Amino acid sequence: MKRLGYENGKLDEIDEIILTTLIENGRTTTAELARKVKLSSPSVAERVKRLEEAGIITGYSASVSAEAIGLPIAVWFRIRPVPGQMQRVAQIIQDIPQITQCDRVTGEDCFLARANLQSIAEMERVIDLIVPYAMTNTSIIQSSPVERRLPPLPTNQND
Repeated sequence: MKRLGYENGKLDEIDEIILTTLIENGRTTTAELARKVKLSSPSVAERVKRLEEAGIITGYSASVSAEAIGLPIAVWFRIRPVPGQMQRVAQIIQDIPQITQCDRVTGEDCFLARANLQSIAEMERVIDLIVPYAMTNTSIIQSSPVERRLPPLPTNQND
């Protein structure tokens, strides 16, 4: 298995510990990271900066419960545009604020989109925006036994 790499070279064990720690808690301070990897804070800050500049760390965010802010219904829409409407459907999907994630996929459907909604009536309104240009199949999410997460980092092995 190959190790992660970036323009300044391959990631070493310290980079991997920094990444794993920040994935677990994006609010970890530079001082905490430095203690964990047994380096100075300026050294760790420089490593984090290089990881950001290389596009490996792409941002930091808070995880928010949609249900706690009044959006108790989560759904997946499978969307198959009618011929000639791919770009229009992509734009419609981008313009619907309730859609929080969307991927273009292979198979019978072209898009797989996730939405967080207040009600079934709101779900119907979202579907009504799409159906003039695409066929949809909707699945209401009952529970999520695996919450969204990153896959494990590749192990630090020789090439």
